[in-house]
Amino acid sequence: MVPRVILKENLIKKSQQKKITSSPNYKERFFVLDTHELKYSKIHPRKRPMVKGCIQLVRIKCVENVCSDVPIPCSYQYPFQVFYDNYYLYIFAPDNDCRQRWVRALKEETKNNDLVAKYHPNFWMDGKWKCCKKTEKLAAGCHVYDPAAFDSKEPLSKLPHLKTTEHGDGEVTLIALQNYSPLGDNDLPIEKDKEYILINCSNCNWWIVKNSSGETGFVPCTYVAKKFGDDLKRFEWYNENITRAEAEDMLKDEGREGAFMVRDSSQAGIYTVSIFTKALGLNGEQDPKVKHYHIKQTEMGEATFYLAEKYLFCTIPQLIHYHQHNAAGLITRLRWPVSQDGACYLHIDDRLIDQWEIDPKEMTVGQELGIGQFGRVYEGIWRDKKVAVKTIREEKMSDDDFKQEARVMMKVSHSKVVKLYGVCTQCYPMCLVFEFMDNGNLSAYLQARKGQTSPDVMLRMCMDASEGMAYLESSNYLHRDLAARNCLVSHKSEVKISDFGMTRFVLDDQYTSSIGSKFPVKWSAPEVIKYNQFSSKSDVWSFGVLMWEVYNEGRLPYEKKSNLEVIEALNAGMRLLKPHLAPDEVYLLMEWCWKEKPSERPSFAVLLHELAALSHPRREMA
Repeated sequence: MVPRVILKENLIKKSQQKKITSSPNYKERFFVLDTHELKYSKIHPRKRPMVKGCIQLVRIKCVENVCSDVPIPCSYQYPFQVFYDNYYLYIFAPDNDCRQRWVRALKEETKNNDLVAKYHPNFWMDGKWKCCKKTEKLAAGCHVYDPAAFDSKEPLSKLPHLKTTEHGDGEVTLIALQNYSPLGDNDLPIEKDKEYILINCSNCNWWIVKNSSGETGFVPCTYVAKKFGDDLKRFEWYNENITRAEAEDMLKDEGREGAFMVRDSSQAGIYTVSIFTKALGLNGEQDPKVKHYHIKQTEMGEATFYLAEKYLFCTIPQLIHYHQHNAAGLITRLRWPVSQDGACYLHIDDRLIDQWEIDPKEMTVGQELGIGQFGRVYEGIWRDKKVAVKTIREEKMSDDDFKQEARVMMKVSHSKVVKLYGVCTQCYPMCLVFEFMDNGNLSAYLQARKGQTSPDVMLRMCMDASEGMAYLESSNYLHRDLAARNCLVSHKSEVKISDFGMTRFVLDDQYTSSIGSKFPVKWSAPEVIKYNQFSSKSDVWSFGVLMWEVYNEGRLPYEKKSNLEVIEALNAGMRLLKPHLAPDEVYLLMEWCWKEKPSERPSFAVLLHELAALSHPRREMA
């Protein structure tokens, strides 16, 4: 009997990674479903389609939507899964209607098969199921499979209007832990720190909530938390019934700086955050240990939970989310959630790194351009383009710190910030591949051209740097290592911000670094030296020192003083003297950057405006 075609359409499929060494990729394929099989082909212009895969329908055990809150790295945002034999095929549709057509048709054609009793509603990713955290890919599912149900996230009109409550008939108030932009027509956008009312939590991944305007819709359940009393079991960092000794063993076995978990304390009703750190001991050597912090609660007010008294939160998930970005009184920030199943969960942005991976075979590395604190920089060619290749010395920078810099560079994009083309993490030494800046770092450039750089060019260089920093400031990034040596110069003498190894994304324009963290004293503000407290205003202080370097043609600040002598001078109220090439108006800006109180210093947006005004002085009235 000739098979009858049911559906045919261009969709995107994820590689099934049947080989352990294969990496995930997403490719557009032409899918055809008929009454016998599901097949997909690669389309070649002016050629016949090339069949790349074929699954007989009798082999299919489950077809269902994938319900997940992870970023989807392809243009089609509506995934569904086909489980057959011992393999999972993930397919992505352009919209929910398209997805439902395919899921409905596939379920109808396979309803008489030998089907699974339970399925996994979330992705298999990073060696575990995102839904139940099981680490065996063929582990039994955690959600009942209903071959007659066509949508795990049903239309709102079909769902019972339940009000899940904690106290009698009172409404449950939720706090948004982060922003969420809708992926489907039934979803509701939510804004971090705003309050919402819980309407229905019957779905294991998606809750229905109501905003202040009375609009309702689905949101990922891990993006919200109950305002009073948290359901912590939903979060990968929570481990129930773990003793202090067991927590220490698990975290030490992981051995990663900032590996952490939240567990039940021996004192009933109290939770403990346990963190592994390699912070330096009193003798200056690494002293690996696990620190334990009780999550404390104030008696009054809505924001009651805290680890450090200055930072209060309405919910424990809010507290954890904040300290994942800011140590703020802890020995180190919370970096790597460790689970009772033995898994250390990767940073969510590590999926981005896979997308930026460059094949070393595509790149030719040439002569050495320089040696930095953490590695060497080489000239290179990649895809017929001249690039700079920054290699990492393993003994100077950990893989985690390398990925921290890579993650920042992947997220920033501005004409006055050095552009990242990609990373090489599958070979050693690992490296970052940047746009090539012909004239090297700003400090060396100025020193090599001493007496040849005009004040107008110097002013423009300061404007370039302030424009790049104003962008970082508006994007909630603190550079923390701003200096002429960490700016690069193009063949047009354009200055761009570089070297993001110490950069941090912040939630509230402040960052308190871990105990024992190093920083460049001669470029650092008093609050950094005294209290390890960074902010955009401490970057402004460093920018004042950078301006001083520019107008001194690359001369090092406080070049004849030790770090201790610099600290004593700053405590006495002394500041760097006016460079002889700097106009009075420019030195006034430097002094403004060096105000003792951070609140009295200008923002980068204001500095950029003031520098622009100096570059276009008003003509005097005749």
